[in-house]
Amino acid sequence: MLTRTLGALSVIALAACAAFTSGPASADDSDAFSHGDGGSRGRPVKVMIISMFGPEGQVWLDKLGPWRDIPVDGLSPDYPAVHCNRQDVCVMTTGMGHTNAAASIMALTFSPRFDLRQTYFMVAGIAGIDPQQGTVGSAAWAKYLVDFGIQWEIDGREIPAGWNTGYLGINTKSPAEKPPLDYRTEVFQLNTQLADTAFALSRNVVLSDNAQAQAARAKYSYAPANRPPTVIQCDTLAGDTWWSGTLLGQRARDWTKILTDGKGTYCTTQQEDNATYEALKRAASVHKVDLNRVAVVRAGSDFDRPYDGQTSADNLLNYSAQGGFTIALENLYRSGNPLVQDIVTHWGEWREGVPKR
Repeated sequence: MLTRTLGALSVIALAACAAFTSGPASADDSDAFSHGDGGSRGRPVKVMIISMFGPEGQVWLDKLGPWRDIPVDGLSPDYPAVHCNRQDVCVMTTGMGHTNAAASIMALTFSPRFDLRQTYFMVAGIAGIDPQQGTVGSAAWAKYLVDFGIQWEIDGREIPAGWNTGYLGINTKSPAEKPPLDYRTEVFQLNTQLADTAFALSRNVVLSDNAQAQAARAKYSYAPANRPPTVIQCDTLAGDTWWSGTLLGQRARDWTKILTDGKGTYCTTQQEDNATYEALKRAASVHKVDLNRVAVVRAGSDFDRPYDGQTSADNLLNYSAQGGFTIALENLYRSGNPLVQDIVTHWGEWREGVPKR
């Protein structure tokens, strides 16, 4: 379940270009942008921040400019340009959901306007969060990307005796079996060294919080749900269906364990990351990007299941009352920016790959 409010979506739909335009670079910035689109290979980029909808991108645009807008054929019509600053940090927005993410990343990576062969990609978005792993406002660096949507489903009211869910892997016989990975997009493992470095750089940052989120946390009787937000490491689950519930949440935990052979730990739920990674993988197959340079951070905007005594329906329908939306956006920046700045400040160390420290 993701806190992407109807109000926020309405603003985006009515004024996406206006809200997401940072204005032209000033004359004083001409030297910083003098390399333009980078010649025949395109503009080199040190860090590409990938957001999924307007507010996720705007938090970076508000803090790291000035920006030059570079239109790219094939991007979402709502977000038709990539925004790049003088440090060779760029921000792009895919549009929400698997389909938009895959289409936009393919357009970006195959565009002649950029040279992305040494680029570090940081996916930074909000997500639902498992209260046994984090809380609203927590920022989680992932090592595994798991697709929750590639399963068989039997109506939960008609499941066989002894089953605890109506979900099971495709071409399996029970919910506990690992399926053959015929789609080849069911699970991806990120570069562990990069994930660990990103976590080490950000683990001690002070995250944003507010009174509404504190009140929502207090309704949970256990930690870390009822504790202040921190930067954590755990894995993320992708699926276009927004969900809420204790039983669905348990399936998310179990499915992550099944597909990662027990190595992954589910904590955030979102829509796009497996699609984003697969598009990057296609580009990597023709040497346009380096998959060892992909990091994913997701900040909890709402709990994926109710507290004791609350219904799953109430948790879903009243998610905005949890107060996590604004702090999650801010905490994407607070947790992600240390990695961004380390890369651009120490590019000599990062140019050839993740430094060993």
